[in-house]
Amino acid sequence: MKWEKLKPPEPDDSMCCCECDCHQYGCSCHCEDLDEACNRWLKGPSGGQRPSVLNAVIDRLEFSMVPVLVLLPLLLRLAALHVLLGVVVLSALPCLLLWYYYATHRRKRRTLFFLTLSLYSLAYMYYLFLTEILPRGDVGPQQVLVVTAGVVITVVSLVRTKRGPGFVVAGAISAVPDKRSVEVNRGGPPEVRSTGEETQTPVVKGQGSRCAVCKVVRPPRAGHCRICGSCVQRLDHHCIWINSCVGKSNHRCFLFTLSVFLLTSVYGITMVLHSLCPHQHLLTALLYCPGVYNQYSTALSFTCAWYSSMVTLGLLHLLFFQVLNISFNVTEREAQVALRYKTGRRHLFGLVVDTGEYYRGFFHNWLEFLTMTDRTASGLAPIRQANLV
Repeated sequence: MKWEKLKPPEPDDSMCCCECDCHQYGCSCHCEDLDEACNRWLKGPSGGQRPSVLNAVIDRLEFSMVPVLVLLPLLLRLAALHVLLGVVVLSALPCLLLWYYYATHRRKRRTLFFLTLSLYSLAYMYYLFLTEILPRGDVGPQQVLVVTAGVVITVVSLVRTKRGPGFVVAGAISAVPDKRSVEVNRGGPPEVRSTGEETQTPVVKGQGSRCAVCKVVRPPRAGHCRICGSCVQRLDHHCIWINSCVGKSNHRCFLFTLSVFLLTSVYGITMVLHSLCPHQHLLTALLYCPGVYNQYSTALSFTCAWYSSMVTLGLLHLLFFQVLNISFNVTEREAQVALRYKTGRRHLFGLVVDTGEYYRGFFHNWLEFLTMTDRTASGLAPIRQANLV
């Protein structure tokens, strides 16, 4: 059976099977119809006339800093007025973030919204910590120093992470694969493409492949990001919170930034709850803290502690899966591709997908991550072969 290209290939987006050029049932899903339906829902009926302000809001969703700098303090202060308002506002915030993420991500555009939100949330929580909690006298100078050091280290590490994920430059690899082999190495089973002849040539793993979009020869485990528009060495994923890809050059710094932020956040939340609810256990203080809404300042601090806890839980979820993937020496992109083609094996109750191609044991996997040396590409074979399911 000959495989046909339905559109110009954008090979490393694992969201949809109809957008890749090597899926033998390329017309089996209707993702474009789904996108059109969602766009019509976002933009409203095609026949009706929308206000010009609504047109500007929908068509230009890159007004990133204005809603964060204005709406976030306003919503948090509104939530501090009453416990029911707090429940409503804190429940609506994740829904608004998901809506904005969908509206921008489907356009394959970079956005500063989530980066601005994370930085401003960090700065605003630190400001409230100094103005509302410190005057109460329950926090000592050493504790303030620890929180301040955590905020500074987080920002400095984030700046280092933003320097670049390690883009693939033209001429980085001299070896060009055979013209009859597949242009894209997906990390799955040997893919083939029809060349007009009866025979088909599989991809030889461990060799460089040519990106069908960038037209550059890239090393193994590199991938093309359609949001950044470039190929990235050892691409893991495109992180909306830093508005950049996570790859070979910044993956370790990204993990360090995430860890420091979480430690600082947990420590700050602990200090706030200890000051507001001194007689409550820290694990139950978020659920029950009597008298916290008697004063507006304590209610605002308690609301911000809830907001910080929600952000912390979301980023803790990200860190947890990052640690699992590193332990099995698999990137998020490789795991998504393995799920699509059913070439990996699930471990730990399905929490992690092991492709089996780069696994060398827990210790060697972390050693390879910390040193960023690809032992498979350098000639060393993996300890075990892929376990296909």
